[in-house]
Amino acid sequence: MSEAKCPYVLDPLGTDTHGETKKLREQGPIARIELPDGVLAWSVHDYEVAREMMGDQELFSKNPRKNWPAYINGEISNGWPLITWAAMDTMATQDGADHARLRKLLLKAFTQRRVDSMRPHIERTVTELLDKMAADDNGEPMDLKARFHMELPTRLMCDLFGVPEERREKVLEGGHKNIDTRISSDVAEANLEQWQIAIGELVQYKRENPGDDLTTGMIAAKEEDGSRLSDSEMIGTLHLLLGAGSETLVNALAHASVALMSDRELLSRVRSGETKWEDVFEETLRVESPVAHLPFRFATRDVEIGGVEIKQGDVILVDFAGIGRDPSVNGSTADEFDAARETKTHLSFGHGVHYCLGARLAKSAWMIGIPSLFERFPDIELAVDRKDLVGQGSFVVNGHATVPAYLHGKPATTV
Repeated sequence: MSEAKCPYVLDPLGTDTHGETKKLREQGPIARIELPDGVLAWSVHDYEVAREMMGDQELFSKNPRKNWPAYINGEISNGWPLITWAAMDTMATQDGADHARLRKLLLKAFTQRRVDSMRPHIERTVTELLDKMAADDNGEPMDLKARFHMELPTRLMCDLFGVPEERREKVLEGGHKNIDTRISSDVAEANLEQWQIAIGELVQYKRENPGDDLTTGMIAAKEEDGSRLSDSEMIGTLHLLLGAGSETLVNALAHASVALMSDRELLSRVRSGETKWEDVFEETLRVESPVAHLPFRFATRDVEIGGVEIKQGDVILVDFAGIGRDPSVNGSTADEFDAARETKTHLSFGHGVHYCLGARLAKSAWMIGIPSLFERFPDIELAVDRKDLVGQGSFVVNGHATVPAYLHGKPATTV
């Protein structure tokens, strides 16, 4: 068993997600890290260790209200940049019977049939976005993230949950701030309050104006014993799905677009059918997980795992961006994007009882959106060198601030 090493301070700007993971690997499968305000935690970037943790709710809880002494004792303020990840009452902060009850209630509204029925709507949304991009194109670089990668997931999630147009900005605002690890304590505290109010008002609106949407379905869903989602559970669940759900798909779309624009040979193979779109999808999730360091898990007792001793109540983050690049699983070329590789082992949708509910919808939107983008704009090209793309300011998610692109290729240089 190794001794705990000096903590590595995670960069709140998320400047070099993969570079940080390489440094963390020097400590072994699990590394000691420091979060904002000096909060100590562990980072797990080893595939096997992470999978073991995610599969064991008894030893590694998601519930801070029961298993994080610093939070229980009031040492973590509402101004902490990551506070919403602990304060919201969601499936992601529950274990055991409580988690199973919430997931079962939500599954009654989030059915595979509903996801399948959304395909025509996804196709129409994609077409509308691409049409608008084409109409607005003036030959100058266009921010692909703002115009497509962000618009598609947020529209779909808001449509799915029946969020009226006039409420969308407030409902989505909290999610964007939620993953920003640079924010001040004042902004973090205000965001927690604003988001709870905005989503609470949405729930009340849907009670008064029910429709064919998931929020209405969640309100109506109940267990055999008559129990329903409480107000705090409803608000927390919507926070999780509207916020985290849209942000992760944004990055899955963006990383795939960047990879294809940067590798014309890969794009040619995909278009010819030599390489499948699904292979690009899986390789994107492996080598560029949309999530970097996901909060939180907590040790329910002292435990040795991955060669280190984790104490009861210790905070744990799973480094999904590192797991897909684990060389012990994906070999010496784990850092390279290779859609043709035989195995693309990753945990980007999670594992065990907390496996992502929205995985099917995310894949459906990606499999419609990305092929359509490159069919509509076959010569689309990054307007900057790939290495000059800037991170979005977070160690929670792995994404770009902007993705500037020429829709019809770079203009010819004139003398």
